[in-house]
Amino acid sequence: MFKKFNPLAVIPLYNHSGTIEHIVSGSLPYCKEIMIVDDGSTDSGIRDMEKLPVNIIRFKKNKGKGAAIIAAAEWAAENKFTHIITIDADGQHYPYDIPKLLKAAEDSPNSIIIGKRKFENPDIPAASKFGRKFSGFWAKVQTGKKIIDMQSGYRVYPLSVFDKFKIYTRRFTFEVEIIIKALWAGFKVEEVEVDVHYPDKKKRISHFKFFADNARISILNTYLTIRAMIPFPHRKYIENKEGKIISQNPFKAVAEQMKNENNPFHLAVSAAWGSFWGALALPGVRAFILMVGVGWFNLNRAVAFSVDKLAMPPFIPFVCIEVGYYLRHGKFLTEISWQIIGTQFLQRVWEWILGSLIVAPVFALLVGSIVYIAGKIMRIGARKLL
Repeated sequence: MFKKFNPLAVIPLYNHSGTIEHIVSGSLPYCKEIMIVDDGSTDSGIRDMEKLPVNIIRFKKNKGKGAAIIAAAEWAAENKFTHIITIDADGQHYPYDIPKLLKAAEDSPNSIIIGKRKFENPDIPAASKFGRKFSGFWAKVQTGKKIIDMQSGYRVYPLSVFDKFKIYTRRFTFEVEIIIKALWAGFKVEEVEVDVHYPDKKKRISHFKFFADNARISILNTYLTIRAMIPFPHRKYIENKEGKIISQNPFKAVAEQMKNENNPFHLAVSAAWGSFWGALALPGVRAFILMVGVGWFNLNRAVAFSVDKLAMPPFIPFVCIEVGYYLRHGKFLTEISWQIIGTQFLQRVWEWILGSLIVAPVFALLVGSIVYIAGKIMRIGARKLL
């Protein structure tokens, strides 16, 4: 089973002396321990916190919100916590929503929980509403998943998410990058509705730099979108019987499902569905269709998403290009040169797409048949043992 749920509240702080004491005092009734990460503040906010029962990490210079969260997560892991719940220091989050987020995290301990802010209030800045829709749009493009409030800093992270993939950004963009890469890696993201407070514009303290941070967001979304389109699979993780997150081996995952399911045909269809969309040359789209089909047809999720890895480059795309080249020219591609793979790159892409229309169904039939036969053999062997 998952080890005992033990969350740490984390408050990244940067020149919020007017609100930090209110946030900390409001959070103490709901959190056993609180960590404040002072991100190079130049006001008196952190000094006022020394009288309260909180842990403090201090940066001499401002490193960014992402760097503060990562530092807190490392400290939490060293001190046997299982999760961190992040709360912004500017006063927009209400501490009384902490139990709601922690309950969702305890019910689904390997999921990231996002506090989805209520934006029905007319006082919500138009820029915030636009930013939320903008981030949600790109999240859908990059992952196929609908995340309404990608920009909310009110979150619960399982500590297991921090060591499964590389996070490059360290400022506001961190909160976008970690969600997208967590979804790619197989983690679930859930949203829980929370209240939000936006003070008058004159009283509002924001460290968002319009040009610099918008440029960072644009660069990050460009990178994430291009990566989503590249037909090289992301490393996937699954939850084992003990509730631990482990790297997913496609062969082991399918074999495990064969032991647990009595319907080889259902497993075969699931395997065929995953291998078909894995081999089809539709970068950025196929993962979404694969996911929708698994739910719509009630297929075995573990099998479908495991065999998808079998179509990883370079073998299957190479076969697709060879088949596409043959369909166009009546012969197979045997020459490898700069002209073939460089100046004629777009032709190779077209041949990859064309060839995948033939290879994908054949590959799906082959994988599905193997899984079906293997499943039948395992069922027969199991009956003989009884």
